[in-house]
Amino acid sequence: MSRPLILHVGVQKTGTTSLQRFLRRSSEALSDVLIVRTPEEGTPMRPLGRAAVAASLYRDPDLRLALSDAFGVVLDTLPEGPQTVILSHENLAGAMPGNGGETRLYPALPDLLAPLMDQAAARGFAPQVAIYTRRMAAWLPSVWAQAVRTDGYRGTWEAFQAETADLPGWGDLIRRLTTALGPERVTRLKLEDEPDPERPGRQLLDLAGIDPARLDALPPLDGRGMEQLSANATEFLRRLNGLALNPHARDRVADLVSRSQPLFTAPSPSEGTL
Repeated sequence: MSRPLILHVGVQKTGTTSLQRFLRRSSEALSDVLIVRTPEEGTPMRPLGRAAVAASLYRDPDLRLALSDAFGVVLDTLPEGPQTVILSHENLAGAMPGNGGETRLYPALPDLLAPLMDQAAARGFAPQVAIYTRRMAAWLPSVWAQAVRTDGYRGTWEAFQAETADLPGWGDLIRRLTTALGPERVTRLKLEDEPDPERPGRQLLDLAGIDPARLDALPPLDGRGMEQLSANATEFLRRLNGLALNPHARDRVADLVSRSQPLFTAPSPSEGTL
């Protein structure tokens, strides 16, 4: 029998950071039945995510080959065994709206995943794709704020809304994925259906076949993942993105802003303004 392999492709801003923290924290307790790989620094998962974003933005055969090579390295590093494998990386979905000029709903994702699925199957795996979704009304503002924070997006929320006004619902993406990969290989997981925020990723672990009693016994997660910046901090970074800064310097400032939220709290009327 082929070894189960689940590609958790995010998408961005659907609780992936918390989910991955929980997976890493629980990996030892579940190591007899599950192998987990997340984009930790220094692991092959990092270049895999970068290759996926690049291949989604530019239809270049060399970039598709680089993605295949990066995926092959990840597969090469998996230990032998019968355990189900979860490869979790939100950037496997490709560029989100607001990143690199993208304004559509992951248009390249089916084409990106199809050869990776074939590659995994050729290695003796039974691959499938899991994708979390979130209500669009909550997802889009979070995506805009994230694009400002990490991707150098310069536009206002109003401009972003105008650019994504024709964005279809999640059903369109799921239909495109099932057409390209087969309905038996695609599972949509809704963030709103997660039963326990302190044990995120329950639906994904259920899909991996983990005993519910074992999931209930796992220690809960302490704290949440990457929080959205305040409105003032986001606006500061949006204006910063319009300056001709070295990307490394800009990222350092963004990191400082994210760690200094109180500096960007609006003053009370009695405090006045500078």
